[in-house]
Amino acid sequence: MATIGLDGTQLTPSQHQIQLRRAVIASTVGTAIEWYDFFLYSTVTGLVFAKLFFPHSDPWVGTLEAFAIYAVGFVARPIGAAIFGHYGDRIGRKSTLIATLLLMGLATAAVARPISSSVAISVDLRPMRSP
Repeated sequence: MATIGLDGTQLTPSQHQIQLRRAVIASTVGTAIEWYDFFLYSTVTGLVFAKLFFPHSDPWVGTLEAFAIYAVGFVARPIGAAIFGHYGDRIGRKSTLIATLLLMGLATAAVARPISSSVAISVDLRPMRSP
């Protein structure tokens, strides 16, 4: 079986091995980072998000609500991969990567907005008066 490079020329077996090794290493590192992200997020979901995002709920119900949001994100990732994979093939992987990073950054900022406003409200900004 002949292996064709990006420029249309045939790769030698040693070049093919190098390309294959690079692809395996890159996908392994990417998968490890993704699952580490899921591990951290699931830990924080169970420990922090119920109190932070659902303070008026019962602790048990707040934890379930936090894990429901986690489940939505878990299900949405493969759907997003299919959609953005399609666009990556059509308009280019680099511009699609930039678009996904921009969307993730905006989503992170949108999630952090209620946190920063609640922290700002809880901080007493009145100047201290001397007696």
